[in-house]
Amino acid sequence: MRCIKGSYEYIDQSDYCISDPMSWKGKWAKVFGNDNPLIVEIGTGRGSYLTRYAAREPGINFVGIELYSNPLYRAVKKAEELELPNVRFIRINAEFLTGMFEEHEIDEIHLNFSDPWPKVSKANKRLTSAHFLQKYDIVLKENGKIVFKTDNTPLFDFSLKEAVSEGWITEEIDYDLHVNGNPEWNVMTDYEMQFVEKGVRIHRVVIRRGCQ
Repeated sequence: MRCIKGSYEYIDQSDYCISDPMSWKGKWAKVFGNDNPLIVEIGTGRGSYLTRYAAREPGINFVGIELYSNPLYRAVKKAEELELPNVRFIRINAEFLTGMFEEHEIDEIHLNFSDPWPKVSKANKRLTSAHFLQKYDIVLKENGKIVFKTDNTPLFDFSLKEAVSEGWITEEIDYDLHVNGNPEWNVMTDYEMQFVEKGVRIHRVVIRRGCQ
């Protein structure tokens, strides 16, 4: 993606972007001024999914984590245009998740079309790897869940096996989410819309924490 001049500065100055997320660990309710449920999307990209979901569910707080400034710039612009009070963004690597959120602070983590990192040597970078599941286990509430969607079948199969091996419960496993059209409850990403138009199957699973 071509570099957008001034994207870093714009993001840092926006009220929608939290520049010091570590200082808000355990205090995200204060960021939003309420105790509403908290959903975190990791790899929020241009923010289409997050802003659509937030506009539809004003009683839920949303935090989008994105490492790269160009897509995040567009995400921030979307939130500003829609004037969404229940959205915030963080420009940071997801590796630092437990430094930004307290134990049991997050209700749901959403992963949409994450990088598959196909090389075996890079498996730990997959957002559904044991490495990241262990982080999610810390920050999710006891009844918390991960909602994962992808078009990549090998990544999906890997994710199911990894979750089970780490003691998580897999539910609502679907290898073709749109076989009968888009479910009314499903918020689509831009990638998802493009894939569905091309007839690409979308996989989805809900991963819940096991007994603690």
